[in-house]
Amino acid sequence: MVDDRESLIFERTALDRLFELLADEGYSILGPTVRDGAIAYGPIHSSLDLPQGVGVRQEAGSYRLTERDDPSLFGYAVGADSPKSFLYPPREHLCAFRRHESWNGNEVEEDGAPLAFVGVRPCELAAIAVMDRVLLSGPTPDVRYRQRRERCLLVVVNCTEPGGTCFCSSMGTGPEARAGFDIVLTEMTEPDRHTFLARAGTARGRELLIRWGGRSAQPAETAAVAARLERASGRMGRTLHTEGLAEALRASPEDPRWDEIASRCMNCANCTLACPTCFCCTVEDTTDLTGERAERHRRWDSCFTLGFSYIHGGSVRVSARSRYRQWLTHKLSTWQEQFGTQGCVGCGRCITWCPAGIDLTVEAPALAKAHAPAVSSSRER
Repeated sequence: MVDDRESLIFERTALDRLFELLADEGYSILGPTVRDGAIAYGPIHSSLDLPQGVGVRQEAGSYRLTERDDPSLFGYAVGADSPKSFLYPPREHLCAFRRHESWNGNEVEEDGAPLAFVGVRPCELAAIAVMDRVLLSGPTPDVRYRQRRERCLLVVVNCTEPGGTCFCSSMGTGPEARAGFDIVLTEMTEPDRHTFLARAGTARGRELLIRWGGRSAQPAETAAVAARLERASGRMGRTLHTEGLAEALRASPEDPRWDEIASRCMNCANCTLACPTCFCCTVEDTTDLTGERAERHRRWDSCFTLGFSYIHGGSVRVSARSRYRQWLTHKLSTWQEQFGTQGCVGCGRCITWCPAGIDLTVEAPALAKAHAPAVSSSRER
C-alpha cells in the first residue's frame, strides 16, 4: 500500500505506463507540447509528445525556446498558457433557444471525457486553487467549471528550472507543490540516469501509483530532490516582497507613477489573458437571420478593455491609468479582501507576455514604497 508520505522512483522508460493507465481510465490527457514557438498545453498520448531537451528563456516582453544539454522532459518554467484555458475556456456555449409559442431555453450539458493534466507546475496548481475559491466557493458556483474540475486529475511536476520572470517562491506557491495534487513528480536527469520521484496526494493518485509500480525511494534520492528544489527556490528571476504591499497599494490611487505606467501600457490585455487566475468574462447573445434560434455564449473579457466597465451612460474606467490601476490593485490588494487570498501566484506570465515589458515586481513595490517605505523589491541578475 502506498501512503501520501511514501515516495517512489520511476525510470524515464516507465513514464509511458502512466499515460496508458490514464487512457485506460478514459481520461483525455493534456500536457506541455511545443507549438508555434512556445510551450503550450495540448493533447498528448505518450512521452514522445513532451518537450524533450527543450528549455525556455524568459524576460520582460521576451520568450524564446532554447536547446538543453540534457534530455529533460520538463526542463523549463511555465509555458504560454495554463490549465485555466481548459477548465474555464476562452469561449463557451451556455445555452440555445428556439421560438415556438414562447422562448424555451435548453442548457447545454457538459460532455466529453474527463481531463488529466500531466506536467502542471506548482504555481499553476496554486492558480487552480484560486480559481476554485472564486468559482466554487461563492453563493452561485459556476456549474460548468465545477463539472470539469470535479472530473479532472492533476499530475504536477515540481519546478527545478525557474525562469527569468518567475517569483513563485515569493508568493509561497512553488517551486514545490505541497497539496492539491493527485500525483506530484520531480524529474531528475543525471549523466547516467533519468528518473522521476513520485508521491500521491489523493486516493486516486495512490491507486494510480500502485498500478504504475515503481520502487521505494532511498533517503539519498529524496535528499537529492530536496536539494534541487531548494536551489530552484534561490534561483528565481524575480522576487516580490508582499509584507504590507496590499495596504500600501490601497493608499496609492493618486500616485503619479500610475500615469507613467499608463504611458507605456498598450491596454492589449495580454497580461490578463496569460494570467492563470484572471476570470473576468462577458456574455454574448446572438440570433439567426430568421429569428427562430438564439444562442448565448460566455467569453473571456478583461478589465483592460474600455467596454468591460460600461454601464448605462458610459464606461467607469475610461483611462489607461485607471484600468492598469484596477488590475494591479485587485491582483495584489483587494483580491485578498474579496476572496481571502492573493490573486497572483508568481508565474511571471504577465511580465513575459507584456509587449511593453511592464514588470509587476518593479511597479508594485515602486508604487507602494512612497506609502510604505518598508515594502521593496529586488531582482536577481
